[in-house]
Amino acid sequence: MTSVKYPFITEKAMMLLEDNKLQFIVDSRANKNQLKSEIMKMYGFPVASVCTMSTMNGLKKAIVTFEGKDAAHEIANRIGLM
Repeated sequence: MTSVKYPFITEKAMMLLEDNKLQFIVDSRANKNQLKSEIMKMYGFPVASVCTMSTMNGLKKAIVTFEGKDAAHEIANRIGLM
């Protein structure tokens, strides 16, 4: 079972892209270490940090910061966000 459900795209999320960060909606039972390893396996870029929070709709959102320069832009292009 995959912990990452889908990318979370809002205007604020697109502004965070400039800081090398992407947002994802994730499984509510997943922890930060699981999310970090899964995102590294899915996209092939090293992850610097993962911050999680609950949304107003009861979903769990993860803000992922990548180590490599422009890694978030590359991933956004791969999954069709840009």
